[in-house]
Amino acid sequence: MLSYRHSFHAGNFADVLKHLVLIKILEHLCTKDKPFCCIDTHAGAGSYQLDSDYAQKNKEFDTGIGALWQLDNLPCAVADYVKIIKSFNATDKLTTYPGSPLIIQQYLRQQDHLFANELHPTEIELLKLAIKRDRRITVQHAEGLQTTLGLLPPKAKRGLVLIDPSYEIKSDYETVVDYLFKFYKRFAHGTFALWYPVVDRVRNTYLEKAIKESALKNVQLYELGITADTLEHGMTASGMIVINPPWKLAGDLQACLPYLANTLGLEGHGFYRIETLVAE
Repeated sequence: MLSYRHSFHAGNFADVLKHLVLIKILEHLCTKDKPFCCIDTHAGAGSYQLDSDYAQKNKEFDTGIGALWQLDNLPCAVADYVKIIKSFNATDKLTTYPGSPLIIQQYLRQQDHLFANELHPTEIELLKLAIKRDRRITVQHAEGLQTTLGLLPPKAKRGLVLIDPSYEIKSDYETVVDYLFKFYKRFAHGTFALWYPVVDRVRNTYLEKAIKESALKNVQLYELGITADTLEHGMTASGMIVINPPWKLAGDLQACLPYLANTLGLEGHGFYRIETLVAE
């Protein structure tokens, strides 16, 4: 259960979508002076070296940030995302990719706070080093879903819960939905962003059906695929299910997902989905 290391996958197409959506939500939270709280259920190591043996093994970043790194005339939302990633690299060469907690850190103001949870014994130590000493951030060596339940509702009364487990075992799809419902009951006005991979579409169909039949309201789905669904080649697509999304998010994603599907798709097989799973 603790074998997953995001170092193998950092900066891939799934990270592009996840972090693009994350940035748009953070920008929205920063439009008001009132404090907000972010909770990252599975924070990972915080920072990843793309020239490491882990990242170089499959070079997944080549179908993600690597394909966008030197391009001009990017859609606005994609350009904002690439600008953030470039801020972590001292030169024009792409060597470092920030994880979600470091991206969130860039948007925290003095009144805001991040709880970054990570259970892996190696990743948690790397995360502490990446975060450094930042009083706005609490790094917790803990199981992310159960710990998050105890943090809700946050004192700030507004904020984001980023839920992105590894889905190492099939039951993760059921577990994450169960916790999402529990989170929502405690913090119904918060924004929740649930990342998911597409490895076996049957599991994703269950996930979507469970959400549609639940008491959740105002739920949008954004998905980016680089090739057609198959059971033979690992993850072919990934998505973000967002509860209580910023009102501009759908428009921002509509303006850039077709571009990303075309640019990152393999041999012209890229695709995207934008759907309202549950209306307001």
